[in-house]
Amino acid sequence: MDRILPLAGAVSGRRWSGIVLAIITVGGAVGFRSLLEGLGQFYYLPMIPAVMITAILAGRTATALAVILSIAVNLTLVPRESHVDALTNALLFAGVSWILAEVCWALRALQRRTLDLSRQLAAKDAMLNTALASVPVVTLSARGEVHHLNPACAALFDMNEADAVGRPFAELAPGFEIAALVATGSAGGELTSKDGHWTGLRADGASFPLSIQYGVANDAAGETHVALCLTDLSRWHAADAQARELHAQLNKVWRLNSLGEMAATLAHELNQPLSAAATYLHASQVDMEKAGVLGDSALRTVELAKGQLLRAGKIIRRMRELLSLEVRRLDSERASSMVEDLGPILAMIGAAKGVAIRMDVAAENDRVLAERIQFQQAMVNLTRNAVEALGDHTAPEVVIVGRPVSESQYRISVEDNGPGVADELVDRIFQPLTTTKSGGMGLGLSVTRTIVESHGGRLQVSRSALGGAAFSFTLNRELGVETV
Repeated sequence: MDRILPLAGAVSGRRWSGIVLAIITVGGAVGFRSLLEGLGQFYYLPMIPAVMITAILAGRTATALAVILSIAVNLTLVPRESHVDALTNALLFAGVSWILAEVCWALRALQRRTLDLSRQLAAKDAMLNTALASVPVVTLSARGEVHHLNPACAALFDMNEADAVGRPFAELAPGFEIAALVATGSAGGELTSKDGHWTGLRADGASFPLSIQYGVANDAAGETHVALCLTDLSRWHAADAQARELHAQLNKVWRLNSLGEMAATLAHELNQPLSAAATYLHASQVDMEKAGVLGDSALRTVELAKGQLLRAGKIIRRMRELLSLEVRRLDSERASSMVEDLGPILAMIGAAKGVAIRMDVAAENDRVLAERIQFQQAMVNLTRNAVEALGDHTAPEVVIVGRPVSESQYRISVEDNGPGVADELVDRIFQPLTTTKSGGMGLGLSVTRTIVESHGGRLQVSRSALGGAAFSFTLNRELGVETV
């Protein structure tokens, strides 16, 4: 109601202003007609401008009033021979004046549309100029010479426009051939090179990777012009190199962790038969001692064998200590940052199997205590397992979720919409040498569990909300630190 009242008041105000305008214009037309009486009888003609002015400045109601007032004034001031003559002239005036009013309204609507289009074109032109100002663009002649380049392009090549105009663009991007580009007959697209990217040369001789988008157009004279949109790929290449370096580090850590887990498993499995063998040799020594002097030689040999067995056990334990996951200092890290850094690697893992990997890690209050590389290795392993578990599932999906669950804990989970983990495997899936993959070694989840436990957490498996498996663990939050 509070909104309707002001609106109704505005409509009422416009209506009354239109009525006043109609009265004023008709009054003015009557005065003008009075001035022309010495020249002859003009009847309705001076009233036409009054109707048109009202139509241009007001609405239909005011225009109708102007027509009615004009007819009333003429019937009052001009004597007619008959009522038929008066009615005929009044109807004729009403028809002609209303047609003229419709023309005025059409012109006014056309003017409004023209103004709207002008504003839209001005806005689009401003947007285009802004885009062109921020994106390096160069235009070439049909001979491949630089015709114009914008400031962004001049900054890209570290030169001013005057030095670049007239130079072959091939000097700035070696290997570029405009003849081959025009011969394709394409109006535009991405221009590829043999190496996958072009090389740009700056004024000081420095080179940088470059991508080129092109457009070909002909002017009214039939001359061909080529516009190139350039992109510096240096940052992209640096990010790709960083992702590859991180991937190499994770692979190295994975190999060491796997060897450590295998050493621990072998030490555990071999400890019992080695101990048993040592016990049997000791029993043999007791029996040989009963033989007296005849058994001395055999006793020495058995003692040597027993010593070698004990030495083998020490070697295995030492290898386990060297290769097992050492206790590392946990630093303050942001969980969202550690997961986001894995974006390129996880994208490759998902693309290889056609699986969509989505990240939903809350960046608020995500400061945790973790060893960055070890944590990322655990995340890569859990994500790879989830992707491989999906198999030929339709619309496969993996979601990485991170949320603070208490003042001291932050939970990370990797969920999928696959078949999940069989009930009979839940209790032993984290044990070494347990695997559901053909050719798998059964160390992945075991290593991941060890990493999680070294962070003070516990790796768990449950049913995901997506319908598959959900592997989750918690990290200790850095108390007293809030991040937004």
